[in-house]
Amino acid sequence: MNDLSAGVMAAFGLIFNLDHNLVEISLRSLAVTFSAIAIASLIGLPFGAWLAVTRFRYRRVTIAILNALMGLPPVVVGLVLYVLLSRSGPFGVLNLLFTPTAMIIAQTILILPIVASLAHQALRELWFQYHDLLISINTSKWQRMGALLLDGRRSLLTAVLTGFGRGIGEIGAIMIVGGNIDHLTRVLTTAIALEVSKGNFPLAIGLGIVLILLAILINIAIHILSRTEREGTW
Repeated sequence: MNDLSAGVMAAFGLIFNLDHNLVEISLRSLAVTFSAIAIASLIGLPFGAWLAVTRFRYRRVTIAILNALMGLPPVVVGLVLYVLLSRSGPFGVLNLLFTPTAMIIAQTILILPIVASLAHQALRELWFQYHDLLISINTSKWQRMGALLLDGRRSLLTAVLTGFGRGIGEIGAIMIVGGNIDHLTRVLTTAIALEVSKGNFPLAIGLGIVLILLAILINIAIHILSRTEREGTW
């Protein structure tokens, strides 16, 4: 109980004092996760729409594989990326290992199946509603995808937020490919793991509270923007 109280006090002390390390780590965490979610959304949302409007031979198998990839073990992703990006790996010449870029790649791989699968589920329902209309006016496949993405944008926020939650709380893969290097690749989750290993539980709890607050604030901001847009359409 004392550790918890001390952690809460430490968290608010760091926040109110705008601790330099905390601000740096928090901004890096957000930068990595926002970059990953942006890339995953640019790929996953159109792919989900494409799956919704397209019929092909191995469609069910593709959907099943996509759903299975939602549970990718982060440490396995980190291990594979480590091998690929290490000096002896095929992409070692790029010198990406132990950089924020490697962390973004790892998070993107983990987030992409989540965004694509949830987007497909949401847009599939819309496709059932609009199928006859869009076919009757002789739209192209890309136009159908665009119409579904536009009309289902608020539902797609759920997919994006779910991906954001997976990314901001990720530690296994980014610890392996990022290395938790101070002032370079240290983010909130890896900083928490470091402080726990050092026995500094109050600071670890404080960082955890900051991580939760950031996630809540981002979700509230997106919810407000979504509701504002919805009210503006009436």
